[in-house]
Amino acid sequence: MSDIRYISNLTRETYALILAGGRGSRLHELTDWRAKPALYFGGKYRIIDFPLSNCINSGIRRVGVVTQYKSHSLIRHVTRGWGHFKKELGESVEILPASQQTSGNWYQGTADAVFQNIDIIRQEIPKYVMILSGDHIYRMDYAGLLAAHAESGAEMTVCCLETPIEEAAGAFGVMEVDSSHRVIGFEEKPAEPKPLPNDPTMCLASMGNYVFNTKFLFEQLKKDANNENSDRDFGKDIIPAIIENHKVLAFPFSSAVAGQPSYWRDVGTLDSFFQANMELLSPTPPLNLYDAKWPIWTYQEQLPPAKFVFDDEDRRGMAVDSIVSGGCIISGAKVKRSVLFDEVRVCSYSFVKDSVLLPDVVVLKNCKIQNAILDRGCIIPEGMVIGYNQEHDRARGFRVSEKGVTLVTRKMLGLPVGYV
Repeated sequence: MSDIRYISNLTRETYALILAGGRGSRLHELTDWRAKPALYFGGKYRIIDFPLSNCINSGIRRVGVVTQYKSHSLIRHVTRGWGHFKKELGESVEILPASQQTSGNWYQGTADAVFQNIDIIRQEIPKYVMILSGDHIYRMDYAGLLAAHAESGAEMTVCCLETPIEEAAGAFGVMEVDSSHRVIGFEEKPAEPKPLPNDPTMCLASMGNYVFNTKFLFEQLKKDANNENSDRDFGKDIIPAIIENHKVLAFPFSSAVAGQPSYWRDVGTLDSFFQANMELLSPTPPLNLYDAKWPIWTYQEQLPPAKFVFDDEDRRGMAVDSIVSGGCIISGAKVKRSVLFDEVRVCSYSFVKDSVLLPDVVVLKNCKIQNAILDRGCIIPEGMVIGYNQEHDRARGFRVSEKGVTLVTRKMLGLPVGYV
């Protein structure tokens, strides 16, 4: 009971700030109209739901969501799905849009995004500030992170995980630690990451999640703001500047649910986004969305159940090894190994396999689709074939990824744009 009380006090004394303003340029047209944290995932969620759910499930009930790039759909989603908390009860999920709080500039980097909200954070009077990336898919109990930070006497703690060097190169911050897990070296997105001493194929990558003692954070942010040569970034500037004279702890990432392997995905490219959705179709997926011990919360409309109609030999409405969300109708068509978001329609004699269909997609009759991502609101004309010939796909203006996944958006189909 004393341990529970200790953790409860830590989470109550913590304010979480989720950085959700990133564009996600490597996702190309998928983020033309939405920020990366607002991108759909897993049939009914958005990426932002994962760090938000981690906060709530960990007992952290004071959360700020920092937005900037094309934030309309993100703000709408957070307001609808996470706006029910009561400030009077010491809980809140608040939107912190870029509003030039301390200068005439928009957020210049991750550190500047926090610095421009210092006054808002100060009003919460937290003992600890947790800074979280808003664009990764994972489940994590932040209470263990907070306990490790408090017990170590560190002024900052960085979440980390062992990552293959080829994945980390140019993509993640990479750190070196001593035998006590103190950070003694840090490079932001190096071309040649330093390997682990016991494994030359792996390195220790930063997840972009940090815990600070509040007073120390404010001091470092003010110092950085006065440095004209700074990029205003935690990885590029803040961490390298403090590791020599201050105690910075590396905290290894572990699963939120005991006995389950750790799961963390950066869905920052078309191929990684596609693969992470496809992984959910496994009988025993690496990310279990059906685990009541660690639910992922979200906003969802009140929709009718999914419907499968017609049972003729050549016109049977069916889906196998697939995720089919509310409001979908599979009408005399076949769906195989695919993820269908809300209100997707697949019409007679069409065949969809190994694909991700975002909300409101309509596939008309006699279509054949494979290895594709169809963005929200796409209407696929009758008889269209997608994903079977990459050269034909490119010739029609569709984007084909490095691993052969075809992306189709409304604009590519000549439809009005703006679906988010």
